[in-house]
Amino acid sequence: MSRTVFCEYLKKEAPGLDFQLYPGDLGKKIFNSISKEAFALWQAKQIMLINEKKLNMMNPEHRKLLEAQMEAFLFKGEDVEIEGYKPVDK
Repeated sequence: MSRTVFCEYLKKEAPGLDFQLYPGDLGKKIFNSISKEAFALWQAKQIMLINEKKLNMMNPEHRKLLEAQMEAFLFKGEDVEIEGYKPVDK
């Protein structure tokens, strides 16, 4: 049976991550209080950010920017804004 967490992003009990996906204290915080579903939503935003802003993960400043965006998205409820991106109407 999978573990559940109270997801700070979804504001409900949900299946938690299987293992810590990010290092350090922030990684522990994500593992303990972010669900698989919420982290998958972040990963989609992360891909968009990396591609649209042409981030290089070898660059410490780019990694710092991405980490700040991740923390704001998952824990502060801030959406990732990408200049020029317009979601497709369904």
